[in-house]
Amino acid sequence: MATTDVLAASDISTAINACIAKDSFSLKTFFATVGLSKKSPAEIEKVFKMLDQDKSGFIEQDELQLFLQNFSKGARALTAAETKAFLMAGDMDGDGKIGWEEFSALVNAS
Repeated sequence: MATTDVLAASDISTAINACIAKDSFSLKTFFATVGLSKKSPAEIEKVFKMLDQDKSGFIEQDELQLFLQNFSKGARALTAAETKAFLMAGDMDGDGKIGWEEFSALVNAS
């Protein structure tokens, strides 16, 4: 499954282009721009499963760093600061990773 099965390619392109510069990534802006915050729980879960590359049921730090590349092959990796901020925003139970419920809450807060 590709992200374009859930999200519009034009919205993905706009969101990726908005954070081309290092340290310009904003979770809330990205989720709103790609339209993820307006999707159903089932659609949000599909995106979560795509981001969970190792199928562990969690999005870990190394997967967060490659977050943008899951939406567009040519996208940049998140910087260490962006990755840390993303993890801190989503990791509500302090276990160092983002589970499905945490991801859903993060998207819905956007």
